Amino acid sequence: MKLLAILFITFALALVGTKIFEGNWNLLFSGNLGMAVFMLFTGFAHFKFQKGMALMIPEFIPAKMFWVYFTGLIEIAAGIGLMIPSIRELTSILLIIFFILVFIANIDSSRKKVNLFKADYSGPGMAYLYKERIPMQIILIAWTWFFGIYLN
Repeated sequence: MKLLAILFITFALALVGTKIFEGNWNLLFSGNLGMAVFMLFTGFAHFKFQKGMALMIPEFIPAKMFWVYFTGLIEIAAGIGLMIPSIRELTSILLIIFFILVFIANIDSSRKKVNLFKADYSGPGMAYLYKERIPMQIILIAWTWFFGIYLN
């Protein structure tokens, strides 16, 4: 849930900033900026914690490091795409699909007790999935739909 702080803090700062500099609360911009910064942060994390990320990928998927870097680039591209109004809705749709697909890896990594930061199997396991990851996935999907599709 610490990751969500990036989303919420960026959103709040952008909201206050738009009120100060534009004179109104720009929910559309602030919500998409919050998710964009979140996606950039998680995307770059794929390059910093690549060994731990590779452990998250289910065994049946080959070329694990390729997928770690590729999904990191997808997350960075999604963050950029959310800030471009002409492709925001398409980016949001694809990002929601991505969140659903990535959740499969989250289930597998929770079963294996992957510790992303240490790149070992000392993680919290299924407790993390139930208490943190599922609520976070719901928030990310709902946020992306609301700010990227509904308000757009």
